[in-house]
Amino acid sequence: MNTELIEHFREQMRHGPVIGPFMKTCDPAFVEAAGYAGMNFVILDTEHGPISIENMQNNIRAAQLSGVFPIVRVGNLENISKALDIGAAGIQVPQVSSKEEAMEVIREAKFYPGGERGVCRFVRAAHYSTMARERYFAEADKALVILQLEGQEAIDNLDEIMEVEGIDVLFIGPYDLSQSLGVPGQTTHPEVIRQMRSIVKAAKERGILVGTFTDSAETLKMWSDAGVQYLSYSVDVGIFADACARVKEELRMLQAG
Repeated sequence: MNTELIEHFREQMRHGPVIGPFMKTCDPAFVEAAGYAGMNFVILDTEHGPISIENMQNNIRAAQLSGVFPIVRVGNLENISKALDIGAAGIQVPQVSSKEEAMEVIREAKFYPGGERGVCRFVRAAHYSTMARERYFAEADKALVILQLEGQEAIDNLDEIMEVEGIDVLFIGPYDLSQSLGVPGQTTHPEVIRQMRSIVKAAKERGILVGTFTDSAETLKMWSDAGVQYLSYSVDVGIFADACARVKEELRMLQAG
């Protein structure tokens, strides 16, 4: 993923919102279809779901083929370098709760002097060593770093987290946040909304882009109107299940008529 495409995506976010689903499938066809359908990005998920890093590189190829921006949500810090090695244009890291944890993400995601990422250019992101090394190391450090804030501890440490250089997006996880606030699953509970709005406001004052997860048109519009620039809409398997249910209902009504 070259720097021009990454900067183009950053510019799209600034004028946002950009919209894309989480992808839990192991089949690149779903990723490719999301690109052809016009999604701005996909979050390729290795935290939840069965996909491996080996499978994931094919999903990244499918994303690049269909023109959708590939972001990999990693399950742990050790997978940050692996995700970037196989060509992720950005990494999304869950459950970041402190300044120290945010700094560790940056160390794993950036080469010296910004971090301590392990150096290897015999990887897909460097065209298996055929890319000029100077170009590779310059482009590699442009990959997006997205941190997920998902609990009360992260809210308490928000100011310190935002001091860390190299953060591109703060992503609010509404489901885990609702659990942390004692109302699990109630993502539109007034206290959840209040806390999320406070994060959006604080990030905007620091010039940091904000993202969140939505699973309805109503919540997507609400957070878009609130100025959230990076909007994840639902999950591939959920979108497919909803589409199947609608088709089944339409057929039932035709048969009944």
